[in-house]
Amino acid sequence: MSKNIVLGEKNIIFDFNNDEIKNYKKHSIKGNTNYTIIKDKKGNYLRAEAKASASGLGVEKKINLNETPFLNIVWKLEKGLEGIKEDTKKGHDFALRVFVIKSTGKLPWQKKVINYVFSSNKTKGDHWKSPYTKQSVDYALSSLKSEKKNQWISVKTNVKNDFLKIHNLRVDSIDGIAVMSDTDNSKLEVIGYYQNIYFSSK
Repeated sequence: MSKNIVLGEKNIIFDFNNDEIKNYKKHSIKGNTNYTIIKDKKGNYLRAEAKASASGLGVEKKINLNETPFLNIVWKLEKGLEGIKEDTKKGHDFALRVFVIKSTGKLPWQKKVINYVFSSNKTKGDHWKSPYTKQSVDYALSSLKSEKKNQWISVKTNVKNDFLKIHNLRVDSIDGIAVMSDTDNSKLEVIGYYQNIYFSSK
């Protein structure tokens, strides 16, 4: 389990340092996405490169959405997936995505997921059910239709409100969060970067 840092009204989930990455929960769907910690004058960030692969890094952590409902992400897309249909099984790949997970029962499949993505082809603000499971919904927080490559972009969303809007589910907390860059369906290549990922009160 990863150690989370709470600073004032911020709950920092991923700090992206070499000591912390060893404690992330790793999950592979197909092959392994190459994740590398980079440190420069702008701080620590995670480089993700996927070549026909799909694996993620996660944290099992209960996050109080009454205190800190806002998910904040800073990400940058270097190489996207123009031309695929992200709402189909064949095209369900994303250069950058952040999952939030809510358990709804004791069994592993009893959960609801919102998959916040940097879309290559959908419009920012669009959301749609995953073609693989009705328990998961994809939600485009950024899009190449309106934003540029190789540029750090900050996004924020109210996760508590999103669960009500998207899943019609009132939640006070979530149980985990993960990042994943994948191209296992399209068999293409993506490169993206994650930096600050944290929850805040406003």
